[in-house]
Amino acid sequence: MTAQAGNAVPKAEKLSDLFSLQGKVVVVTGASGPRGMGIEAARGCAEMGASVAITYASRKEGAEKNVAELEKEYGVKAKCYKLQIDDYSDCQRLVSDVIKDFGKIDAFIANAGATANGGVLDDSKEEWDRVVQTDLSGTAYCAKAVGPHFKERGTGSFVITASMSGHIANYPQEQTSYNVAKAGCIHMARSLANEWRGFARVNSISPGYIDTGLSDFIDQKTQDLWNSMIPLNRPGNAKELKGAYVYLVSDASSYTTGADIVIDGGYTCR
Repeated sequence: MTAQAGNAVPKAEKLSDLFSLQGKVVVVTGASGPRGMGIEAARGCAEMGASVAITYASRKEGAEKNVAELEKEYGVKAKCYKLQIDDYSDCQRLVSDVIKDFGKIDAFIANAGATANGGVLDDSKEEWDRVVQTDLSGTAYCAKAVGPHFKERGTGSFVITASMSGHIANYPQEQTSYNVAKAGCIHMARSLANEWRGFARVNSISPGYIDTGLSDFIDQKTQDLWNSMIPLNRPGNAKELKGAYVYLVSDASSYTTGADIVIDGGYTCR
């Protein structure tokens, strides 16, 4: 049986060559923080030789600082773009601008997202819409914007940052909107993997509690409770995710599509 375009077995034999991203262009949304999952995914891709386009929603200074670091530390081309992820036309503009600046897009990591402030009863209708529109619809808008480019080229990798919250209901915090959106992201990856089977691969990563600084305001008692539910008894560091991102955008994962990689310190195994 002959493989369809974009699904062929890689020519490379060495693992170092399969993981290499030399000559590739990777987009990472939500990468303006100094130690978040987005910038660590970008660092991992740059370390393996990829040119990197990162996005920010409001922290332009942080994104520009990250770009300077990526270029200096890894010697790759990098650029940042403002993105309103819940606006489909802005997602289209991003894809168009990156292609104009870099010539192509080989992989797209849909990482930008928002957290919930409460449950269904406690939070407003507007808060529900904000979380779902950002985490679920925004991810779909990115896919819809970059998908035609992948199809035209006959190749591409789309990676979604989902969450272990798409598999379980977190405790003690109430965050139904977030859990629902992330569960949708996991199934979006599976569904798109089937829909795009002839030209691109689609996968998701489901992190557990990751220390990115965003939870610093949570009281220590709650953080201790979270850790007690994790077999490894600690939150993850964002750098512990970048290997998975690199794997999914590289040729090392050429036979991986429709998968969800759970990286949660064992939380969901209990």
